[in-house]
Amino acid sequence: MGNPPAGLAEPPKGAESGENPFRGRRAAPPSERLSAVQPDFTTLVIIAGVAVLAPILADIPRRARVATVVVEILLGILIGPEVLDIAEPDEFVDFLANLGLAALFFLAGREVDLRRIAGAPLRLAGAGWLIGLVLGVAIGFGLDAAGVVSDPEIVGIALATTALGVLVPILRDAGLTATRFGTIVFAIGAIGELGPIVILSVFLATDNDVASAVLLFAFAAIAVAAALGAVHLHPRRIARLVDETMHASGQLAVRICMLLLLALVFLAVELGQDLILGAFAAGLVLGYATRDAPALNELWPKLDAIGYGLLIPFFFIRTGMTFDLDGLLESPASLAELPLFLALFLVVRGLPSLLARREVPPGTLAPLALLSASALPLVVAITEVGVATGRLASDTAASMVGAAMLSVLIFPALALVLLRRSGAEEEAEAEAEGAAAPAGGPGSGSPA
Repeated sequence: MGNPPAGLAEPPKGAESGENPFRGRRAAPPSERLSAVQPDFTTLVIIAGVAVLAPILADIPRRARVATVVVEILLGILIGPEVLDIAEPDEFVDFLANLGLAALFFLAGREVDLRRIAGAPLRLAGAGWLIGLVLGVAIGFGLDAAGVVSDPEIVGIALATTALGVLVPILRDAGLTATRFGTIVFAIGAIGELGPIVILSVFLATDNDVASAVLLFAFAAIAVAAALGAVHLHPRRIARLVDETMHASGQLAVRICMLLLLALVFLAVELGQDLILGAFAAGLVLGYATRDAPALNELWPKLDAIGYGLLIPFFFIRTGMTFDLDGLLESPASLAELPLFLALFLVVRGLPSLLARREVPPGTLAPLALLSASALPLVVAITEVGVATGRLASDTAASMVGAAMLSVLIFPALALVLLRRSGAEEEAEAEAEGAAAPAGGPGSGSPA
């Protein structure tokens, strides 16, 4: 997981020998630069069409609205090599998908208001995740003993994840982000993403656990320093330019956000960590640094447009395009494992949510369990590590990813139905209207 993302892994020619590969070179004309990248424009147009079609199709079942990201994955499977075979991801699509993955966790981290989830929500979420991790690893060893899986630790970590990046747009579309229920979900999701990232970085990223832990702490120290610096350093000229360019071509605030994201992703990868850690940390830093800056009210829709409108669809559509559907369907054992893993996601992440039964409104405990058990991006990343290192069979990885896809397809939709039937969603909307949350802060942007 410490390797650079796809599309960024190959160094320029000449870099191996230590010489500057760019010294003395003239800029290539646009046609030559374009041919060097060699993107498949047919695939790009098809993916763009799918990205447009996904929210339209997601809006059709009005009573049980499906998450747009789920439709993107399903359409990705449909257009990919396993079904219609009209589009195939190349290095350029992989590059955009990795940017989309980074944007997904960046925006998810930005949504986490550390002050809101501090106290009981964070304590309950942390305790619940530790219980789920122990339960997941124990289940993993049981499946290992039964000959179902080959690496119980990887399976346990994957089972203990929550797809906060997927849940953020769902909660925002339902108007739940500013409610007590939404706060609990955010806390559970934040720990359910950050915890596995840290565990994965320390124990799986390198063969030297001590060195990996040291590098992880070094990254955390730099991220904290960046957050403190952003809070306390406000050069007047920069502040003035941020305000003046908000509606001009300069867009300094957006450019600073992109620099923060790319810098921490680069730093994480260079320190042997995963890009997800860098992106999530960048979002946390941005959210912390701008928590008392209502003047940035107009910044959030711009970031949402870049993320949810452009980059993130590439990640989910590519996930569908690369899904091993044939391998799953051709193996009866793998097909049988799919509902098993789906149930285990609910057991490992859903059951610990009972700890929050006194913190959420009546009738919302079952929806909380369902949302907590929704997983996908980290499951994809963790199983890729398992397959790449030979610790996890590819058919088991396909079963886990398939179960994670079903979890984000079924669990959030069912949770929203239960919220509506219990009347809790209407109560939550009324609570959100009277919460007097700071306008323009994280979570107040337009729905994705």
